[in-house]
Amino acid sequence: MPKVELKPCFLTPNRVKLEYPLFVYLPGLDGTGELLRSQTAGLEVGFDVRCLAIPRQDLTTWEELSNNVLDLIHNELEKSSQRPVYLCGESFGGCLAMKVATQAPQLFKRIILINPASAFHLRPWLVWTSQLTNFVPESCYEIGALGLLPFLASLPRIPRHLRHELLKTMRSVPPATVTWRLSLLKEFSVTEAQLRQLNQAVLLIAGAGDRLLPSVNEARRLLNILPNPKMAILPDSGHACLLEHNINLYQILQQQNFVEHQIKTSQELETNTNSI
Repeated sequence: MPKVELKPCFLTPNRVKLEYPLFVYLPGLDGTGELLRSQTAGLEVGFDVRCLAIPRQDLTTWEELSNNVLDLIHNELEKSSQRPVYLCGESFGGCLAMKVATQAPQLFKRIILINPASAFHLRPWLVWTSQLTNFVPESCYEIGALGLLPFLASLPRIPRHLRHELLKTMRSVPPATVTWRLSLLKEFSVTEAQLRQLNQAVLLIAGAGDRLLPSVNEARRLLNILPNPKMAILPDSGHACLLEHNINLYQILQQQNFVEHQIKTSQELETNTNSI
């Protein structure tokens, strides 16, 4: 049988809400999109959520990934073209979000960058590690994933079942894919001129307890470049902050006035209608 070529796709919730703003989440290095589940219920209060899932064997370039994301977004907007689009990227997905946004800046109402891995080059040991991955036997990857866990996450702040989910997801990505995506981070580049094209509001969320990347320093760097930025520092959070038990992304967006006030849930609309 011929080999089927899988392409990135959007994971969708059980209930599609075409009347709500479209919220597009671009995941971290694993690319599965499965780790957003702890935040989905909160986000669905005000958004129609889509989460990018990149096939585990995918070895495409930044340009190809960006084009795939834009194609998927345009497909969604064909169903409801007038609604605003919120673009959110975390870690590796933060880099991809910058690539996507600078390629089509007019498409997005708001942009959220969470611990973007654009700070990768500021950690020399990560660059060296990425160069060594080609020489690590595949059998050692499971041990390596376990060793990386304390750097990737603030473990005491993450529920036990989500710790297991995080480790399982890390181990599910083939070594060749990890090596390729690390090479993408190593070569990642978006110029200051490109970032200054982003005139919409951009929210920079950084974990002060990030042991993997200097996320606060990177957020401050971007704060000085982007035309319309806001910054939210999570004082105790690690790199994988969205898995932490007391972090609610939708509440953070509300606190930063990043959610349009006219957004209402179906229940609120029904209540208002019944009260008239």
